[in-house]
Amino acid sequence: MGQRNQAVGELGERAAAEYLVSRGYSLLERNFRSRGGEVDIVAKDRDGCIVFVEVKTRRSLTYGLPQLAVTPRKQHQISKGALAWLSKNRRHDCPARFDVIAVLLQDGVAPRIEHIPNAFDLAY
Repeated sequence: MGQRNQAVGELGERAAAEYLVSRGYSLLERNFRSRGGEVDIVAKDRDGCIVFVEVKTRRSLTYGLPQLAVTPRKQHQISKGALAWLSKNRRHDCPARFDVIAVLLQDGVAPRIEHIPNAFDLAY
């Protein structure tokens, strides 16, 4: 991934984190990485559910909707990261889910955010 794409991704993750906090979520960790996978944002919703969030950011819709980039392979990687996070933090007894936040960043306009709760199931 080029530096420009990485910068766009970081802006999208920041916008997604702010969005979640504004809706009552508590951020637990960002950019968690383990041997098999990674998770952009780990949060807790108001009901105490652990939420593993994949953030996809685009500057335009030229390549389609951002959320369509969360392929089955990517879901598998996120699932492995989530299981590693749960194990590391001894949280196997907590309810958990996988959300996707799609962020569209266009110059001069506030980020357009689409939050998709329960976007996919554990894929292992």
